[in-house]
Amino acid sequence: MSTPDSGHVPTLHLTEPTVLVTFSGPDRSGVSGRVFSALAAHDVEVIDVEQLVVRGRLVLSVLVTTPGELPGFQSDLDAVGADLGLEVEVVHGTGDNRPRRVGRSQVVVLGAPLRPEAMAALTKGINALGGNIDRIVRMARYPVTAIRMEVSGADPDALQSELASIAHDHGTDVAVQEHGILRHAQRLVVMDVDSTLIQGEVIEMLAAHAGCEEAVAEVTERAMRGELDFAESLHERVSQLQGVPAAALDEVYENLSYTPGARTMIRTLKRLGYRFALVSGGFTQIIERIAADLGIDYFAANDLEVVGGALTGRVLGRVVDRAGKAEALRDFAAQAGINVRNTVAIGDGANDLDMLAAAGLGIAFNAKPLVRDQAQTSVNVPYLDAIVYLMGITREEVEAADAADVTTAP
Repeated sequence: MSTPDSGHVPTLHLTEPTVLVTFSGPDRSGVSGRVFSALAAHDVEVIDVEQLVVRGRLVLSVLVTTPGELPGFQSDLDAVGADLGLEVEVVHGTGDNRPRRVGRSQVVVLGAPLRPEAMAALTKGINALGGNIDRIVRMARYPVTAIRMEVSGADPDALQSELASIAHDHGTDVAVQEHGILRHAQRLVVMDVDSTLIQGEVIEMLAAHAGCEEAVAEVTERAMRGELDFAESLHERVSQLQGVPAAALDEVYENLSYTPGARTMIRTLKRLGYRFALVSGGFTQIIERIAADLGIDYFAANDLEVVGGALTGRVLGRVVDRAGKAEALRDFAAQAGINVRNTVAIGDGANDLDMLAAAGLGIAFNAKPLVRDQAQTSVNVPYLDAIVYLMGITREEVEAADAADVTTAP
């Protein structure tokens, strides 16, 4: 018998007779054991196995080489089916599954709710691009429904472009990632802060202390839509904070609200060895405290000048703007020793676009239309932990890890 390192890989000839055995019906304990015990009584080799359970209904398919004595083989399987209350189908053919075509992708669909018309449109879109859906599994049922499809035969970039448009038309979100070994590598997640990691904008909260919240909010909105140069708009907004007591920074921090699911996402991915970074057009005096609270590995933000216990209305040093965010992502990836292709960027504003484009996976989170249209992936549900489903993690795995308080160091 050959060993894994012997250089010989046994193959099944395409014309070799095979048998596909399928059991279907109510699920119950011990089905798989009974089926394989029945198969063990015959001189067959197991080639492939697929099992699926949906709301207590089981489908178990086993592909085996053809046994020498077919009537007894069929009789034994029928006896197992009758005893367990399962239907049995035996189909004779040749060879293994047809080879999966090039261009393998993971397509994750998020919906709240997820409607059948959306799935119909997306699956038709996959077919129109020459893709074949090899497997479909559910990742989560709440707070959103997440479905993962493994697709072959279609170009991943073409899938992302076409399916994103279809998903938007049907009020769902879709993410396409190439189905390769890099999916399992350690990743760096880089997040914007205002209106992404936290709810609201820090600069507007500070402006409330200066009595100019409405004016600052209007400039912020235009900057996030890409209508204003971010650095210029930041200087303009910060100038209106002159004279605000530095103690206002403490008050703002203490009243921050994280986006629902933020702690769950960070806790879950850190258990898997992921690194995290915050890259913000906001202020170090707030960001460093958020980073410490959440166990964030790296951060970059702007420094507000404080003199005599009050804000001067000026920013110190170079502004972390649109280009600066992308540069920070690359710097942090280098520090972490993680390939840029294995970075994930999450943001909502126009100043996040370069960062989203630079990352291996750029996610527009509840973003402005300009950002949503240009990003690789868009997530428009209000739960930040929906991001873990794009990483291939199921809701059940998240809950099991929390229940066991699992911690795994990199």
